[in-house]
Amino acid sequence: MSLLESLNSQLEPNPNIAALKPGDTVKVHARIVEGDRERVQVFQGTVVRMRGGGPAASFTVRRIASHGVGVERTFLLHSPRIDKVEVTRRAHTRRAQLYFLRQRRGKAARLKEKRRR
Repeated sequence: MSLLESLNSQLEPNPNIAALKPGDTVKVHARIVEGDRERVQVFQGTVVRMRGGGPAASFTVRRIASHGVGVERTFLLHSPRIDKVEVTRRAHTRRAQLYFLRQRRGKAARLKEKRRR
């Protein structure tokens, strides 16, 4: 067994991170260090992509900030800086990467909500 495989097997999934899929609207609670203080910053938006697997897995969240400016932020899935990830809404998508949302504005950028069974 290689060193990388042994490290991957020791990695325990964070129970505060829900199973994510592209199209989910999430709230990411990330710890930020400012000088000697540490605080939690919430970044809410739509998961645009999931990338990789294992300890190197990451996901990108897109939100619309003030004045209609789109902001995308990429988080490492197993980062110790992430306190928790809450899924507030699940949407039906047919793509793994939702890059087409970058060109859409307003109501055209909405995704259809997934029905519960």
